[in-house]
Amino acid sequence: MSKQPLLAAMVSLIVACSLAVSAVRADVADEKTKLTFSEPVEIPGRVLPAGSYWFVLVSGRNLVRIFSADWSVVYATIITAPSERTAPSGETILTLAERPYSEPQAILTWFYPGETIGHEFIYSKHEEKELSRDAHLEVVAKPFEASSYSGS
Repeated sequence: MSKQPLLAAMVSLIVACSLAVSAVRADVADEKTKLTFSEPVEIPGRVLPAGSYWFVLVSGRNLVRIFSADWSVVYATIITAPSERTAPSGETILTLAERPYSEPQAILTWFYPGETIGHEFIYSKHEEKELSRDAHLEVVAKPFEASSYSGS
């Protein structure tokens, strides 16, 4: 039996595996996460209606882009600041500010699964002051799947 066909098969398998790893790393690098909200939610500069959205990291670590569920609309491109947790979680973590009255919850931070450094959404100084007075709620969501939050 010739060694060349076996060697060619092994090389092909190694190349195929390395391509699969690159595809997985691409998703981790952009921290692509689909989230579904059952109520409107505030982000800097606008309120997103209840629905599903893709949160994607672009251009390094400080720029988050939010797309519609079907990728046809870019709702926002937001500059963020690094935010740190003491320990990573295996799931997506959002911190929301529970707003008074009938105002929508505001997203304060977003942490990708397995990361201790996340993204703090930057609001205007006036909004930031208001949000710092509101109660903060951590919401756990499953990565790459639709997750829901019902503000009760």
